[in-house]
Amino acid sequence: MSSIREMRLRIKSIKNLSQVTRALETVSASKVRRSMQAAQATKPYAEKAWQVLIHLASQPIQNVHPLLGDRKEVNNILVLLISSDRGLAGSYNVNIVRQTLLRFNSSEIPVKYIAVGRKGRDMLFRRRKNVLAEFCQLPSPPTFMDVSSIGRLAVDQFLIGNVDQVHIAYTDFHTMLNQEPIIRQLLPLKVDEKAAQVKSVYAYEPGEAELLDQIVPRFTALQIYQAILTSQASEHAARMVSMRNATDNALELISFLQLQYNKARQQSITSDMLDIVGGAEAQTV
Repeated sequence: MSSIREMRLRIKSIKNLSQVTRALETVSASKVRRSMQAAQATKPYAEKAWQVLIHLASQPIQNVHPLLGDRKEVNNILVLLISSDRGLAGSYNVNIVRQTLLRFNSSEIPVKYIAVGRKGRDMLFRRRKNVLAEFCQLPSPPTFMDVSSIGRLAVDQFLIGNVDQVHIAYTDFHTMLNQEPIIRQLLPLKVDEKAAQVKSVYAYEPGEAELLDQIVPRFTALQIYQAILTSQASEHAARMVSMRNATDNALELISFLQLQYNKARQQSITSDMLDIVGGAEAQTV
């Protein structure tokens, strides 16, 4: 009877766990939609800022903005690694950290990291990497002001010469089942030469240099903001799939345990009936 009781308690425990995983799946599905809506809302501004930046880069400006010019020597690299604060998201955090370390572990140039997310920060600490700063517990989805300090830190480190290149590592959202780790250069900002070949010369107010001072840092922060939004969408999608798989596995396990429980219970009832029949026969002898 003790084994039957243990099986009944285990079935109840797994049923409760399946309810939790199903709830997490529903919450993650809702958060994916909110993150993607926020990312879509920033696209018109980003496209217009990029068009203005291309026009400015094509103008005969004497002094190129420092965020647009390549450094003669690259002595330090800064990597902005975007991960999550929570687990239960499958291989989401492991994939982006692994791709980042594969890219920069073999680098002969010293690499510093800015960790966005507790999971990535912990993995970097365990591997004794140089973590310059960490940003955790961001809202989901965040506002532009929530992440502006991250972009300001990266831009300041580049402008004062502490780093000569800034890269960003994040997870790009394609579909609910497909998220791709991306590592690309953020600073110095690369403007497509073909796109910048504009024959017309524009007159800007208050001036090209003043506009560049405003647009380039803001556009850099906007790229970080969009990367965080798509990373959060990828995180929630990965967690939704992981929780769905966990729920399905729990239901399969419940079905198997229920069958074993029924067999054990039937065997116990049969054994009790045989004991009763045996006792009755013993009394009639």
